Amino acid sequence: QVQLVESGGGLVQAGGSLRLSCAASGRTASSHAMGWFRQAPGKEREFVAAISWTGGSTNYADSVKGRFTISRDNAKNTVYLQTNSLKPEDTAVYYCAAGPRMSQLRGSYYSLGWYDYWGQGTQVTVSS
Repeated sequence: QVQLVESGGGLVQAGGSLRLSCAASGRTASSHAMGWFRQAPGKEREFVAAISWTGGSTNYADSVKGRFTISRDNAKNTVYLQTNSLKPEDTAVYYCAAGPRMSQLRGSYYSLGWYDYWGQGTQVTVSS
């Protein structure tokens, strides 16, 4: 079992930045591939970014590429999502998720079903 707790969300003006954190706990917490997803009101949850269990491989949705950066600190069992140049369309609840153990992001890392554990989410609101 892996427990995930997100933090760092808030209200920010367009063009601003936020750093989201996802603290993982559990015996295998540091060995899972991790992802960030988001869900805006009335829309489906969508993939944002993913990182391999070693941190050596990352992937991003086209809509955030060049603006968001995913990283991890396995010593702290924490995954981060640095969000820069935020736009009103980035407004959503952001969720982190834990996927397969020791994965180098081969497979459907952009799909909800690839992940086994989810956090409760943190709200990001970007004002224009």
